[in-house]
Amino acid sequence: MRATLPLLLLATSLVPAVIIFLLPEAAEGPRRAITLAGAVAKVVLVLVLVVGVFGGRTYEWRASFLPGVDLVLRADPVPLLFVFLSALLWLTTTVYAIGYLADDGHRARFFGFFSLCVAATVGIALAGNLLTFLVFYELLTVTTYPLVVHQGDDRARAAGRTYLFYTVSGGAVLLIGAVWLQQLAGTVAFGQTEVLAALLPEQRPALTAIFVLLIAGLGVKAALVPLHGWLPQAMVAPAPVSALLHAVAVVKAGVFGIVRVVHDLYGAELAAALGVLTPLTVVAAVTIVYGSLLALNQDDLKRRLAYSTVSQLSYIVLGVGVIGLTSVAGGLAHLVHQGVMKVTLFYCAGILARTAGVTRIRQLDGIGRRFPVTMTAFTIAALGMVGIPPTVGFVTKWYLGVGAVEAGRPWVVAVLLLSSALNAAYFLPVVARAWLPAPAPAPAPAPAGSTRVDVAATTGTGQPSDGDRRPGPEVARHTLGPLRLGPLRFPKVRLESDPWLLLPPVTTAASVVVLGVLAGVPLSPISWAHDIAVELLGRGP
Repeated sequence: MRATLPLLLLATSLVPAVIIFLLPEAAEGPRRAITLAGAVAKVVLVLVLVVGVFGGRTYEWRASFLPGVDLVLRADPVPLLFVFLSALLWLTTTVYAIGYLADDGHRARFFGFFSLCVAATVGIALAGNLLTFLVFYELLTVTTYPLVVHQGDDRARAAGRTYLFYTVSGGAVLLIGAVWLQQLAGTVAFGQTEVLAALLPEQRPALTAIFVLLIAGLGVKAALVPLHGWLPQAMVAPAPVSALLHAVAVVKAGVFGIVRVVHDLYGAELAAALGVLTPLTVVAAVTIVYGSLLALNQDDLKRRLAYSTVSQLSYIVLGVGVIGLTSVAGGLAHLVHQGVMKVTLFYCAGILARTAGVTRIRQLDGIGRRFPVTMTAFTIAALGMVGIPPTVGFVTKWYLGVGAVEAGRPWVVAVLLLSSALNAAYFLPVVARAWLPAPAPAPAPAPAGSTRVDVAATTGTGQPSDGDRRPGPEVARHTLGPLRLGPLRFPKVRLESDPWLLLPPVTTAASVVVLGVLAGVPLSPISWAHDIAVELLGRGP
């Protein structure tokens, strides 16, 4: 059973994907049930693994792949943090996507590749060695491409070509580094840092060059500057895909791979001895500031969020590059913290685009009065990104700042302060426009059966930023109830959007605060990350 649990975790995404592809397009009910069942089963299995791993059990599956090289899936505390995030956010994003794509003509294709994408992400997380990681890493590129080009228009195809150019090139560089390392040291399992440490000092130049290749290959999906260009272009995809790219799968695969290379392949001592960590932290710091500066100039809401992702992801890289218990814990916890904040923001942006036809920041005047639930969730997540206590964003920045001081790198604190100021500069005006001004006059609803395109909401090419068919702002109102629970009867409530769309951002926005308030509780993300950091930094050559 211990060998099969990792495979079962993969199967909860793979099996639904196969069934969904076989179902006819019109089979909406069975498709929803299968997708949700797979997502719930994945969360349950992850909880079983978490209990087992922290109880001292080992879960590993191994199969021969190439001569002398095995495919290995192993569950230990490091990947489980990533798997836990992926499973929970896949569930909320599945619920959101069901509502968002309710009238889409290609739902079978979308949910099939959506499930395959999550399967690849789980494989990346559980990979026990670099080759296994590489296999699933490339599968992730293949399975996310159809999601990026889902709209099928010229802009979507152009964004898809950009995405493939960057990610395939990054994968090729990663492959070169992996092959070179295989020739130099043989198969090295994650966690066996003593293998590469034993090659120093004779192989110092080779080890340094391989490190650079691996980080460069991973840096594409991690959106490190100057390898970030694909990410804003991919915003042409529907909002559920954007949420998946920015919070669950692609970008997280890149930064998680960097964590693996630094701490599970090379180890902190060897990386420090090679002198590669200071350049890595400098690149992360530049990315944090540069991404924020680019976000300031974006009027399109999703593009502003995309450049924010470029900046926020590098908090993780910065934390793991500044070798110290507190900073590494902060960086690892930000895998979860950034995920719940950013997925909330994209959920809300999608609701505004889908329900009200609003994609531009200049269109947000008074939108909070028409969409109070959506904009409350957005506001909470935005304040978290700025680092306002008691949100998870504050917890991350506190740990990174304290860790930088402990490691003797006070300049990192200056970067964090500048980043927080820039976060405030591009998030707070959005929040202020939504809540403070009087509501803007609502445009007339589009005629039935037509496609409404607001010229003010288009990009410079004259195309909607989100590629969606958008009804007038009052067309998609929904009601809930009346409900009866035993002796209790609840009246009918008018909702601002589809309940399938509203439930996910409400849930994730609540977690932005709850996880911050409960940061000191055992098995909270920061507590979990602290235990992982103790294990990683305790490894010696």
